[in-house]
Parts: sequence; C-alpha cells; structure tokens
Amino acid sequence: MYRNTNCGELTEAFAGKKVTLAGWVQKRRDLGGVIFIDLRDRSGVVQIVFNPQVSQEAWNKADKLRSEYCVTVTGEVVKRDPEAVNEKIKTGTIEVMINEITLLNKSKTPPFPIEDDIEASEDIRLKYRYLDLRRPEMLETLKIRNKITHTLRDFLDENDFLDVETPILTKSTPEGARDYLVPSRVHPGEFYALPQSPQLFKQLLMASGIEKYYQIARCFRDEDLRADRQPEFTQVDMEMSFFEIDKFQNMIEEMLVRVMKEVKGVDIPRPFKRLTYAEAIDLYGSDKPDTRFGMTLIDLTDIAADSTLKVFKEVQEKGGLVKAINAKGVAAQFSRKQVDEDLRAVVSPYGAKGLAWLKVEEGGMKGPIAKFFDEALTARIIERTNAEPGDLLLFVADKKKIVADSLGALRLHLGKLLGLIDESAYNFLWVTHFPLLSYSEEEHRYVAEHHPFTMPVLEDLDKIESDPGSVRAQSFDMVLNGYELGSGSQRISDHDLQEQMFKVLGFTKERAEKQFGFLMSAFEYGVPPHGGMALGIDRIVMLLAGRSSLRDTIAFPKTASASDLLTKAPSEVSLAQLAELHLDVATILK
Repeated sequence: MYRNTNCGELTEAFAGKKVTLAGWVQKRRDLGGVIFIDLRDRSGVVQIVFNPQVSQEAWNKADKLRSEYCVTVTGEVVKRDPEAVNEKIKTGTIEVMINEITLLNKSKTPPFPIEDDIEASEDIRLKYRYLDLRRPEMLETLKIRNKITHTLRDFLDENDFLDVETPILTKSTPEGARDYLVPSRVHPGEFYALPQSPQLFKQLLMASGIEKYYQIARCFRDEDLRADRQPEFTQVDMEMSFFEIDKFQNMIEEMLVRVMKEVKGVDIPRPFKRLTYAEAIDLYGSDKPDTRFGMTLIDLTDIAADSTLKVFKEVQEKGGLVKAINAKGVAAQFSRKQVDEDLRAVVSPYGAKGLAWLKVEEGGMKGPIAKFFDEALTARIIERTNAEPGDLLLFVADKKKIVADSLGALRLHLGKLLGLIDESAYNFLWVTHFPLLSYSEEEHRYVAEHHPFTMPVLEDLDKIESDPGSVRAQSFDMVLNGYELGSGSQRISDHDLQEQMFKVLGFTKERAEKQFGFLMSAFEYGVPPHGGMALGIDRIVMLLAGRSSLRDTIAFPKTASASDLLTKAPSEVSLAQLAELHLDVATILK
C-alpha cells in the first residue's frame, strides 16, 4: 500500500495513529542528527521526522533523500510542541515520526524550485511543464478550472441542455481568423480544417430539433497571439431554439452567479449592468470596459471648436472629436515631462498625434493650451468635466476611433498606475447592439463584426444594402473587469435574409454555396428561431484564479509564437509521411 491518507489532510485528530503517506520531498533539513522533511502531495504538505532512535534504517535512507525524490513512508502522527507549530501550513500543528520508508523514484535536481513565487523564466517553466504543474499555485489553478467546468455542466444539465460533441475535422469556411488545415490522405489535394468554433454545427443541431445544446468545446484559430490568446482554447458553447435574448441573458447571469458562488464564495448582484456598444465606446473608449473605476471620457468637441486652438478647430471641422478624461486630484503628481513623455507614450501607439493637458487651479487652468481658452470657455470646461483644483485634464483630438482607443488605453493605464481599481471586485457587464458589419480597408469590403450568421436589429434591416455600416446587430458580449468573456447573438434563421447577408459581405452565389451550402439547405426545412453564445473558459479561469496570462490556466499551453517548448511542436515530419499526404514541402515553399 502506497498510502492510506493524504499529506494535507492530517490534523490533530490523527495524533497517536499510524499513517502511510506518499509524495515528493519538498525540503530536507538535518538538525542535530534528526532529519526533517516536508513531504508534498496534491493535497498539501506535512512535516515528517526521521529520528535514528525511532528507526536507524529509515534514518539511513532519509539521509540520502534529495528534492523531488518520490517516496512512501509510514509512521505515527504526533502533536508538535507549541513553540514548534508552523502556522504557514494547514498541517502545522502535527508531524509524523517515520519508522518505514521506501524510495519509489529518484529525481535529478529540478531546474527551478517547486514552490510559488519563483523567478524562473516562462520558457524554462514551459519546457519543464510537468515540474511547473507540481507547484501549489499551478495546481490550485487547475483545481479552479475543474470547479468552473463542473459547475457549468451541472447548471446546464439542470436546465435541460444536451451535451453534444461536434466534429474536430471539418470543412474550411474561412471568414475571420485563419483556419488550421489538416491534409487528407484518402482525398489527395483536399483538406480538413480544425474548427474555430462549433458555430455551424450548433446551428445545424437547432435545425435537428435538439432545442438546447451545450459543449465544452475545443477551438482552434491561427492568429497572432498575446497574453489572453492561445491557438487552441476551450469554451462553453451554448445554443437554444425559440430564442429570446432577455430570457437567455437572464439564464447566463444565473449560471455565472453560481460559478462565482461555488468557486470564489462571492455573491454577485443581479441584474448585470448593460451598455450598448455605442455607450461603451462613448464613455470608456472600449467595447470591453473595466467598470471597476470611473474616469469616463468627456466630449468637449463643441467647446473646443470655440477656442483659438487651431488643432482642435480643424478636428471639429473634419468631423472628428475632442475628448478628455479628468484624473481627479493628481495634477501635482505629474510633471510636464511625465505628461509629455510618459503619458503621451501610452496614447501614441493608437494613432494619437499628441496629448494636450491642463491642470486645474483656484480660479482657472494652467498648462500649454490654457492660453487658447478665454474665461468663459474655461468655466465651461470646468463645468463639463466636473473639475476641481488639483485635477489633471488630458485631451485627445482626432478621428473618432483614434480618440476612443487612445483615451481608453490611457484611462486603463491611469487606473492601474493610480491604484483606482478595486482588485477584489467582479464587475460583470453586458455590452449589446454591436455593429453588424465593419469595413475592411485591407479587403475593400464589409466583414462581419462577429460572424456572418448574426441577426440584424429589425428596424435597421432597410439599411443593410444602402448603409451597411450603420446596421446594428442583435448581438451581445459578456465582459468582466475589462475582459471579454464571450459573445452571443440571435442567429439568422431565414434563408433569404442569410443570402442577403452573404451578398452584402461580397460573396457570390457560387462562393456562398461552396462554403455554406449545407447550412443554407438546412434553412429550407423549418428551422426555428435560435441563438446562443460561447464563454471562454480559459479567460474565466484566468480572472478567477488571479492569473495574468492564459498560459497559466492551461495544463500544456503554447508560447506567444505558437510553439510547445515541452514537446517541441510544431516539428518536421518524415518525407514518407508527406508522401502519404500527397504533399511536397519543397514545392510548397517555392
């Protein structure tokens, strides 16, 4: 028998009892001939003691133990003396006096300590991921992930959703991110694609009469990576027939409230706050705003147009915006150099040509642009921005998108820099009525903001061909603390409207038939109104576990360059394998 209890489960109630434990050597200390070892398993750590007066044989073996040796031990649980209690661990009031030990496996010296708050580089951690996952904070993250997915499944099962798997090898329907392609051996020159999402299949399931579907789905997108993206990721995918947005959103709120209670012990108030896309951009400069602090964007275009500042007047005349944020009470914390260099560096990557600023003082304002505003305009600015002495006003004047992106980024930067964000808060937010389409300068056509199957807002339907950019979608995002958790929408279920949507997106009838003919065919057989959404599990885990990267929420993730440092994937394959797949890499690379 390797063990009859777990290390982290021992308490004073076990005192006087004989236990058998198994795990890894965390630390070893030799104090005056008595050897103390911290033994670790998945449940936690306990101190075990080797005293030659108890067992010379066990002591001799313990003398050879090193970090990460795997052992099984047997001994008696005893209470520690009060002065020896270790309050840093759950088992700190007891220890185990060992009389038997078996070495199960030796270990090389690990490349980094198996403990939290290590300084090892991420590349080293990913190369030795099986060691990294032994660390308590990584193990705890996987436990949180398990609890989240378990809670999601329970909730959806209770609400009569069927867990249905959809294909991993499927048809390439490029419209959005790039597909990962898989060559077919039995169909020379043809390829499968890995699914970017189960979107088409879940709509087909609605056509099949399933009515309520869900899946913990693996998805694949060949896109540029960052901290909150991975080439393969997991989402809880849901679709529902006879779909009503308000009822569906209420159900999602109930589900997330339960997740927060089960996983974090936090009660989240309902209903969740709601903003339209237009309101979110106007107030926060972002479609996924962090609402844990204020400092919203303030439109000063009309006031700026009355000033003598040429840049402001020209922007207004060209249909642009002049907006500002008010950093309350921090004017004295920023020198002119800090604003002109440090804060300007925050907005410049978003296209802002400059960052104007004013410091509010008793009786007026001071700063490089103060001379361009007379007393009346100064009073209007102070009133509009609710400014008080000591406030710092920061302005961007440019096209609407540049202003939103620049000030949105600056707002977040200042929120973190000035400690305005309540890190213990969980602010859920619905963002609704996104644009249905956006114009791609690169492709010279309109593209779907979410996907081509999103239902337009009915009162905007008459503009879908004459003014596509103004059409709103019956879509919605779930946002938590400035991160998009997932997107959903009412789907198009009408054959003619779906054809019209493809036409607006620049599809010929032939292309639409080739890519989506199977879906269009299903639409001819009484498909019910339907809709749904997908929530990113990796991102939910990241936020609830307090991690800063998706890579720390996934057991075996990829790097920012989509590489697996553990297995060294992607890798070359043999010429024989390529020949079986009818591929010639040399020809392809030409």
